[in-house]
Amino acid sequence: MAGNNPNSTPMNLTLKVWRQKNAKTPGQLVTYKVNDISPDMSFLEMFDVLNEDLLRQGQEPIAFDHDCREGICGMCSMYINGRAHGPEKGTTTCQLHMRKFKDGDTIVVEPWRANAFTVHKDLSVDRSALDRIQQAGGYVSVNTGGVPDANEIPIPKSIADKAFDAATCIQCGACVAACKNASAMLFLSAKVSQLAMLPQGKVERKTRVENMLAQHDAEGFGSCTNIGACAAECPVGISLENIAMLNREYIAAKVTSENIV
Repeated sequence: MAGNNPNSTPMNLTLKVWRQKNAKTPGQLVTYKVNDISPDMSFLEMFDVLNEDLLRQGQEPIAFDHDCREGICGMCSMYINGRAHGPEKGTTTCQLHMRKFKDGDTIVVEPWRANAFTVHKDLSVDRSALDRIQQAGGYVSVNTGGVPDANEIPIPKSIADKAFDAATCIQCGACVAACKNASAMLFLSAKVSQLAMLPQGKVERKTRVENMLAQHDAEGFGSCTNIGACAAECPVGISLENIAMLNREYIAAKVTSENIV
């Protein structure tokens, strides 16, 4: 029975949470106590409990990003005890469970930190810079019409698998938060690689990598120095091999580019 499981004992925790009214107002860490937290709760459910307590006390709840709570949408974004998404590898904040912590622990929770990410409020961050990079070239231009047959363009399984792996990026921004340079190269490389490997994406591959990389730099993201923290903290396991492919794509594009800069 669950009641006989020692890991099901409720926990009492101390939270140090970043509170900030808006992007123009200085923020600070504020200490809260949460009691009787079930180890089976997700990290966001624990925050729901805290916010309910704050509302009952007449205080303003903590703002944080969330949506599907299934590790798919990429909305949740908390820097937990110095790690993007928390201590469990390959897991988003919403899928992190409280059993990863111990009774009496102190947990520090902050927003993503990057010049390109503006704090909306508390733990809620504006990550629209990633959307603008995607809009700069992360697509395939096609005429509308009937849906083509799935087997019309044969693609080797090894290539299809690699493209699919790159396409699993959920655009959460953990790579940026983990990088000492606040670089979005892992995100950018995944978006470039998934299309560059497929026949449908090869037509625009040169302009795509040029335009997306230019937008990346224009947004204020830093440069990649191959530390690897981005891949280590990525909740879906995007590989550093994609950054290597991005570099090859960019060099090949610039060699034949008409936009010599």
